[in-house]
Amino acid sequence: MVLRLPGWLPRALHLLVHMGAMAGLLWLGWAIPQGLLGGDPVPGIIHWLGKGALNLLLLCLCVSPLARFLKTSALMRLRRPLGLWALAWACLHLGSWMLLDLQLEWRLIGAELVKRNYIVVGMVALFVLLALGITSLPALVRRMGRRWQQLHNWVYLVALLVPVHYWWSVKSGWREPFIYLLLALVLLGGRRARLLRYWRR
Repeated sequence: MVLRLPGWLPRALHLLVHMGAMAGLLWLGWAIPQGLLGGDPVPGIIHWLGKGALNLLLLCLCVSPLARFLKTSALMRLRRPLGLWALAWACLHLGSWMLLDLQLEWRLIGAELVKRNYIVVGMVALFVLLALGITSLPALVRRMGRRWQQLHNWVYLVALLVPVHYWWSVKSGWREPFIYLLLALVLLGGRRARLLRYWRR
C-alpha cells in the first residue's frame, strides 16, 4: 500500500526545512550580542555551525528510509534542500574558523592543516559535499545521467568523515561525537547492500 500525502504537505515540509535552517542562523545572530556564547563567542559560533551542518546531513540521510517506511516518494524531495543547507552551514563553519579564529592568516591556516588531522578530514568532507551541491542543479542532474547517482553515493563517505572530524576536534567529552558516529553507522548500515554493490563495480 502506497501512502498518498495531501498535496500541501510536501510543500509545507519543504518550507519547514528552509525555516528551520534559517532559524538556527537567526538564533546565532541573536545569541552573540546576548552573551549566550560566553565572553569569547568565536569557539561557540564555530561549534554551532559545524554541529548544525552535521545535524542537517544526518536528517538528509533519514529521508530515504523514512520514505520507504511510509511508502511515499514525495518525501524524497526533501533531500535536496536538506543537503544544500548542510553544505551552506558547513561553508559557514569553515568560513568562521578561517575568518574569526585565524583571521585569514594563510600561513597559520596552512600550519593548522599540517598539525591537526581533524581539519584535513573536515576539509575533505566539505569538498565532497561541495561537489554534490554543485551537481544537484537540475540541468546537471539530467546531463550526468547515471553518473549523477554514482557521484552522490559519496555522501555516505561524508556521513562518516564528519562525525570523525567532530570526535577528533573535541578536547574532552567524547560521548556526543560518539553518538553522532553511531547514528551515522546505523543510517549507513541500512544501505549496506547498496554500498556493497557500488564498491564492487
